[in-house]
Amino acid sequence: MTRSANLAFKFVLELAALAALAIWGASLSGSVVPVVVAIAAPLAMALVWGVWCAPRASRRLPMPVRAVVELGVFALAALALAAAGHVVWAVALAAATALNAALLTTFDQWEG
Repeated sequence: MTRSANLAFKFVLELAALAALAIWGASLSGSVVPVVVAIAAPLAMALVWGVWCAPRASRRLPMPVRAVVELGVFALAALALAAAGHVVWAVALAAATALNAALLTTFDQWEG
């Protein structure tokens, strides 16, 4: 059960990263730019994740390269939250990502 919960935790973190990028885009100044970036940034993340990181990706990256890309995506999402002025949430996302990565390693779930 703990192993399944950890994979569900990773999925929630993926959704949080998408939301973080949308929040960052919406926080930008201007009339059109925030809307465009709030849509484009999460879409770009979803594209990267879907092509190279998702379990059923046709071009899934090998380990450990995939782990670096995945953690890089989460780091960018945390930085985006911080840039949007949500520093506490950014730290929480980064800490949750670190915990999840440690559990993925402990449970040998990086290939899952």
